[in-house]
Amino acid sequence: MKVFIVGASGLVGSNCMKHFSEQGWDVKGSYFSYEQPGTVFYSTLDITNANNFDIVGWQPDVIVHCGAMTHVDYCETHEDESYQQTVQSTVNLIEVARQCKARFVYISTDYVFDGKNGPYREDAPVNPLSVYARHKLQAEQLALNEVDGTLVLRVTNVYGNEARGKNFVARIVDQCRNKQKLTLKLPFDQYASPTNAWDIARAMFVLLRDGKEGIYHVGSTDYMNRVELALKVLSYFPDAEYDLMPMSTEELKQPAARPLLGGFVKSKFSNEYPEMMLGNVDSYLNEILK
Repeated sequence: MKVFIVGASGLVGSNCMKHFSEQGWDVKGSYFSYEQPGTVFYSTLDITNANNFDIVGWQPDVIVHCGAMTHVDYCETHEDESYQQTVQSTVNLIEVARQCKARFVYISTDYVFDGKNGPYREDAPVNPLSVYARHKLQAEQLALNEVDGTLVLRVTNVYGNEARGKNFVARIVDQCRNKQKLTLKLPFDQYASPTNAWDIARAMFVLLRDGKEGIYHVGSTDYMNRVELALKVLSYFPDAEYDLMPMSTEELKQPAARPLLGGFVKSKFSNEYPEMMLGNVDSYLNEILK
C-alpha cells in the first residue's frame, strides 16, 4: 500500500507515518510550515506550487488529510483563513486524489455535534456551533460525496508523542518534568474522549487495510472533562506545583462555542474490531514515564 500523508509533521500525521512505515507500507508525508526529517514540502492551498512534492507522479493508493487549522477560537475571528485551511485545502486534495485514483482519508472532530446529547455515535444528527466546526463538517461531507471509498475518522482531545509537544497532555508533562509551576484555567463542563494519536494511527491502519469506508468514531476508554484530564496527568507528578481553577464554559468566555457533552461511543469500530484494545491516558503516561 502506498500512502501519502498530508500534515505528517503534526500530531496525528506523524504517528500515522511512523505506524504505517513499521507495518511495511510505502509511506511519504508532507509538511508545510514545520519541516521534520523524512517529510517533503507540499502546499494544499497551491497544488501548482513548483516546490510541491509530485503526488500525482508518485501515484499513492491513499491520500490522508491530517492538515487543518485547529485553533478553534482563532477560526472564529478569522473565518476566511479557517475556510482556506480546512475546506479549500480539502477541495484541492480531492482533485489530487481524483487524478491519482486514490482513496481519501479525512480527519474530523466531535465539534460537528452541538454537545447536547453526547457522547455520540456516527449516525447522530450533526449541528456545528462554531466556524471551525462548520468548516470541518463541510470538508468531511465534501470528501464523502466527491471521492468514492472515502474514510472519515472523527477524533477529539488528541494527545501523544509529537515533535513540538503542542498537545494539552504533552504540555503538562513537559512543564512538570521541567519543574515549572502550572497555572490552569479549565472548563469543568466540557466532556470528551481524550485519544492517543498512536491509537488513531493503529485504527486507521486496520480500516484502510480492510477497505473500510464511511465515518468511524475513534475514542479511548476515557470519558472526562478538561479538569479531570489535567488532574489525571498531574497525579503522575506528586511534586508538581500548580494552580488549578475549574471554571464553567460561560465563565471562560471563549470566542467560539463548544459542544459540552462531546466525545464518542465507538461501538461501530469496536464491533468490527473487538480484539483491538485502544489505550487511555493512564496507559500512555505509564509508557512514556517508565
